[in-house]
This record gives sequence, structure tokens and C-alpha cells, in this order.
Amino acid sequence: RGTFGCHVRKLWLWRDGRCIECSRLQNPDLFAATIGGLGLTGIILEAELALMPVTSGCVEMVTHRFDRLSDFFDLAERYDQSHEYGVAWVDCQGKASSLGRGVYFAGNHATDDAGIPARKAASKRYQVPFTPPLSLINRLSLTAFNEIYWRSKPSKPVTSRAGYSEFFFPLDGILNWNRLYGRAGFQQYQCVIPEDNAQDAIKDILTAISRSGMGSFLAVLKQCGNQDSPGLLSFPLKGTSLALDFPCGRKLSSLFDRLDDITRAANGRLYPAKDAHMHAADFQRAYPEWSTLEQLRDPSLESLFWKRVTA
Repeated sequence: RGTFGCHVRKLWLWRDGRCIECSRLQNPDLFAATIGGLGLTGIILEAELALMPVTSGCVEMVTHRFDRLSDFFDLAERYDQSHEYGVAWVDCQGKASSLGRGVYFAGNHATDDAGIPARKAASKRYQVPFTPPLSLINRLSLTAFNEIYWRSKPSKPVTSRAGYSEFFFPLDGILNWNRLYGRAGFQQYQCVIPEDNAQDAIKDILTAISRSGMGSFLAVLKQCGNQDSPGLLSFPLKGTSLALDFPCGRKLSSLFDRLDDITRAANGRLYPAKDAHMHAADFQRAYPEWSTLEQLRDPSLESLFWKRVTA
């Protein structure tokens, strides 16, 4: 169904002391620049969205464990034909034949709420009660967690029913989960690789992470469709997106540089909205219309990110 921007009909933008209505027909340049525009074209006061009707707050979910990275692409091709949603957790500590093993989750909106209340209460949420001085995410904890999590999932596909919150926002089941990364916090690395290069490049990225001794227990792998976004600087393209969270540390910069090399060679790009390290040359190569956004930017708005990547 395309990106979020595909479902924005209109928006009302405050800039230059006035409210400007934007759509595909009215102020189309400003409309395109605002979608994926990193908040730089003005303040969105209101938006009109086209939503898909659903009759239930539940999701019919398939959980399918897989043994290697190539299996992910096979499963995505299969489930994308029959399911509205598809995403995978991947073990970024895997080696050799188990490199890229993971768990695939596919889902469709249920047609009724039988079995689970539509607004399931989040009463079973766990909580990280304090912030440790050092990150609890390290090679030992990651290896143990990834092994336990992978083995806890069924080896054959299993169908179940989940509340929408459980399916779409599983991490919300752990309050203050960011504390696990310690006082230094974490950085996310998210890239998207074009379809023709995706399998080899994602394999190289996971291999580099595994060899580095660093890793992420939140490693999200998913396919992006072939609908073009109306956004001027939208991130998705037809291919595969990988997102990972890493504890901040002195070795992180060199790892990210290595991942950048792989992404660049595969004609991929990084996700600007989550970025804290992207080099200006990589941004300008991957988003060649950045100069158009600069021309349409609200002169009263700027960001540290924008200053860095347009230098």
C-alpha cells in the first residue's frame, strides 16, 4: 500500500506567518517537500489522511522461525502475497550457516474480536527499574538472548491471534527498555538496500556486525514495496530495510563506517530521521533532491542534522 505519505491527502502548513494548504494539486512542490521533509518546511497544523477500514482490534498472526538469511527472502515473497503486514527479527550474532537466522511475523487484520478484547490492557508489561552505569547489552548477553529467543519460537509456522498493540508495538511491553543500554545510550543504524543487491548486501552487513563483536537484540528486517512515495526525501525504496540498535561506545564509529561502505556499494541509503552519524557526501548521493528541499525550507527552521549533511 506504499508509504505513509501515499495516504496523506492534504496538509495545512504554518510558515511565513500564514497557513498554507498543500496537496497534490495545491502547492504540490511544498506538499512533496513536507512529506519526508524532516520537519523543515514549516509546522504541520492539520492533515487529512485516507485510512483503511478495519472491523477488529486484533491481528491474525503467523509466526515462522527460519534458519538462515536466504529463508527470509523466501518467506517474505510467500507471505507478502497473502498478508497485509510482514516483518522479521533477525539474529545479528549468527555465524556461518546460521547467519541471518530469525523469526518472521506476518499478519492480517482479524474480522472479529473473538478471544482478545479490542483494546487489550497493557497489564502484563515489564519494566526496567533503573539505568545501570554500563550497558547490559554486550556479546555475552546478546548471544544468550538471541539463542533463547530464537529457540522459543516454533520451528514450523503457527497461527495465533494478537491484540493490535502486541503485534505492532511489541517493544512497548517493556517500559523504559532504553535503560538497558546504560547511561551512554544507544544509536540506531537503519539502511534500505535495492532489491537486486539486497540479499548479498544484508549478508555482508550481518557478517561485519558478527565479526565486530557488537550487536543488537533489536534487529528488524523487512521488505519495502514498489510504490513510489510522493515525498521528496522519503527513505523507502523497493528493497530490504534493516534496523539495529547499538550501545554507544568507542568502536561504534568504525563499525558504522564499515556498514556505510557496504550500503554505499549496494546503492542503498540510510534513514535520515534516525541518523546521528551520516556523512554529507552519502546523504547528498542518496537524496539528490536535498537541494530542492533547501530551497523550500522554512528559513526560520533548521536542525543540527541538516547543517551536518548539507555542509
